[in-house]
Amino acid sequence: MTLLITVFAAVIATVKWYNREDDSMRLGILLFMYWGASLMWLVDAIFEYAELKAEYFTPALEDMLNDTFLGLAVVALGLVIWVVKLLIADPKGSVRAALSRKQNVMN
Repeated sequence: MTLLITVFAAVIATVKWYNREDDSMRLGILLFMYWGASLMWLVDAIFEYAELKAEYFTPALEDMLNDTFLGLAVVALGLVIWVVKLLIADPKGSVRAALSRKQNVMN
């Protein structure tokens, strides 16, 4: 499930990146994080399959639930890192403008 969830997130991020009007949202960072996570889970799946063979395709319900939560946590963490990076870079100047407005109100 982790592989499936991160691949879906990577494909969605890639489609959004490909159809972008400008690069101000820095979607490249997000898609590289998701494709990196997908590659990591693919390697994990290959090694787990080599170890378990046919049992790999019949996971326990608890394992599937844990993998689902882990996949969602990875996607959420990727989004958090991307948003923090976006807020720090502030490509459209929104944060700077909001802070200067707040500064003007306080004076």
